[in-house]
Amino acid sequence: MSSKGIDFGHAGPLREADPARNCKRFSGRAALLTAAARGIGLACALRLAAEGATVCVTDRDEDALAEAAALAQQAGLTLHTSVMDSSDVLDTATRIETLQQLLGPFDILVNNAGGSLHTPYHFMDETDAHWQSVIELNMLSAVWSCRAVLPGMVARGVGRIVNFGSKAGRFGSLIAGANYAAVKGAMASLTRQLALEYGAYGITVNCICPGIVMTARTRSLWSERRTPAERARVLDEIPLKRHCEVEDVAASVAFLASDDAAFITGATLDLNGGQAMA
Repeated sequence: MSSKGIDFGHAGPLREADPARNCKRFSGRAALLTAAARGIGLACALRLAAEGATVCVTDRDEDALAEAAALAQQAGLTLHTSVMDSSDVLDTATRIETLQQLLGPFDILVNNAGGSLHTPYHFMDETDAHWQSVIELNMLSAVWSCRAVLPGMVARGVGRIVNFGSKAGRFGSLIAGANYAAVKGAMASLTRQLALEYGAYGITVNCICPGIVMTARTRSLWSERRTPAERARVLDEIPLKRHCEVEDVAASVAFLASDDAAFITGATLDLNGGQAMA
């Protein structure tokens, strides 16, 4: 997720009860997470590293990358980092090629780059530029990253790709606009097509669709665009009576990236506490 001008929040230490502390499902495997210096991406990176993966995190914010590496070190983990603009096709291709030369081919790709970029909520207020920027960051970034890592996965006959859709793309959004909802819906379709095309090579491609995840960025939009009464009503409508946390997303990513999910591909996993069921 491109972090220029946006605060995505900071992932905290892994939960004490996290089984990842005693599980090394990803030993000998390398994982790339795009735009993951903060928030959801960082939580996923820490989880995969805790389970034994060699993890590389990219982001456009060099300072945030340094903070992420320091946080991992405090937890006894290592994160490799690289400055990369996921919304730039040339930078994405060049950086990932360089990273694979340094770290070897990636076994796991988590396309975390995304966000509404604080573009307007109302459809008629969204310009073509708003649409283009959200499409580039949320969908084309995944296209470019997949294009860079898939040849290596095909050559080795194995790979795990985890994309991020959103509850917004399946059921609409209360805080992000039509551009974001549309592109997140498209991510699920892209996931299914890639799963269909690359399954014969031992590569799984799946999509996670979280509801509202309480990062700093989301809290800001949530308070700006919905009244206290509306926020309370939405929370009450969630059967589990809480919002999604970054650790919930990290656990789902780790599952889909593992051999425990070796026979799952083309799936869209709703992660919304039962707020919307299909």
